[in-house]
Amino acid sequence: MAPDISLTLDRSEESVLSDLDESGDIDLDDLDTPSENSNEFEWEDDLPKPKTTDVIRKGSLTEYTAAEEKDDGRRWRMFRIGEQDHRVDMKAIEPYKKVISHGGYYGDGLNAIVVFAVCFMPESSQPNYRYLMDNLFKYVIGTLELLVAENYMIVYLNGATTRRKMPSLGWLRKCYQQIDRRLRKNLKSLIIVHPSWFIRTLLAITKPFISSKFSQKIRYVFTLAELAELIPMEYVGIPECIKQYEEEKFRKKQKRVDQELNGKQEQKSEQ
Repeated sequence: MAPDISLTLDRSEESVLSDLDESGDIDLDDLDTPSENSNEFEWEDDLPKPKTTDVIRKGSLTEYTAAEEKDDGRRWRMFRIGEQDHRVDMKAIEPYKKVISHGGYYGDGLNAIVVFAVCFMPESSQPNYRYLMDNLFKYVIGTLELLVAENYMIVYLNGATTRRKMPSLGWLRKCYQQIDRRLRKNLKSLIIVHPSWFIRTLLAITKPFISSKFSQKIRYVFTLAELAELIPMEYVGIPECIKQYEEEKFRKKQKRVDQELNGKQEQKSEQ
């Protein structure tokens, strides 16, 4: 008998210490979860390639009544997580579905590349943020079940993301805990692209509380060129905002290099 799964998330931004105190020493690889489950839905139509980071107008998100739900059945979709079916309000999360996409395969066999673009997450100032994150949470977990057949890696695109769009540690932890045991074991690598100081500090602080096996799967990548050396990029959808973010970083870096060279030349001329 599979355990009951709670999919209720807290809205508040949880601190690192408060997140860790809830569960103590976490062995992510050995958590008991339901066994492998099938899903009758196809995933292709719900995984568009990322193009833009559209912003939702304030006040445009609403929770739906039973009558509204009946009037438009297309806004709801069922996902099986564990042994339970969960409804997802597809209309509410429509602008944010690009947060997870299929990036093709690597190596031999059906080894999937799953792309998680944080720049498509909703800002914490959005109305009905808790309702939105609850539905997005179930959508991400349900979609991951559909994407993965064998081994897989997650490419976590962290660039061009404001602090308001960063999901809380609790949200990320619950995502990992609700993943089927098969998926946790088959995760071979977590590549974090453009890791911020905040992300690196967060992982450094939480390292003693997660299993060594999971820690070894984490890898930092600082440029898209470096990412291309690790995985095939043909089907990896890189959002335009991340490309612009990297170009801007390159320009700033080049400007600093030029200033340093000019400074050295001036010092030599003075001597």
